[in-house]
Amino acid sequence: QEQLVESGGDLVQPGGSRRLSCAASGFAFSNSAMSWYRQAPGKERELVAAITTVRETTNYADSVKGRFTISRDNAKNTVYLQMNSLKPDDTAVYYCNAGWTQPRFASWGQGTQVTVSS
Repeated sequence: QEQLVESGGDLVQPGGSRRLSCAASGFAFSNSAMSWYRQAPGKERELVAAITTVRETTNYADSVKGRFTISRDNAKNTVYLQMNSLKPDDTAVYYCNAGWTQPRFASWGQGTQVTVSS
């Protein structure tokens, strides 16, 4: 059964940086597009970034374009999200899932909390 474990969240000052990690297991990670989502309080979960397999094509939500970078390490079955120039609006619980535009798995990990505040 697939398992997704997110980590790396913390309290960050505006303008700061943070790198999130998602360790995946239980499915063919290297053959799967991977994505990061986030859910802010009172809002629906939204797609933040996605990355394909071999060519590692990426796609980003307009709100994070130019500030966030998604990457993957197939040898470690891990996908990353480097977040720079963080804003208070980036405050949310961040989740990873397989898939390009839609989450592949119905079950989600526990997520990792990112709070941007001074």
